[in-house]
Amino acid sequence: MICPICKKVSGFRIKHVLLRGHYNPTAKQKQHPNLQWLTVAPGKRIKACAKCIKASQKDPNYINKKLGARN
Repeated sequence: MICPICKKVSGFRIKHVLLRGHYNPTAKQKQHPNLQWLTVAPGKRIKACAKCIKASQKDPNYINKKLGARN
């Protein structure tokens, strides 16, 4: 899972459990970016992370700037 705008990817985190006064790294969890459907143009939708969607609502040219810089 990857955001096409900011290239945010999945990652791992380790959950520390307190056990008799010591932290025990027992559970490893994979975290995914919060991808939501975003309509870019009429008839074209992409899955973008919530951070990019929020930034695009403040600045309408945000997506074009980010995608244009990569091409």
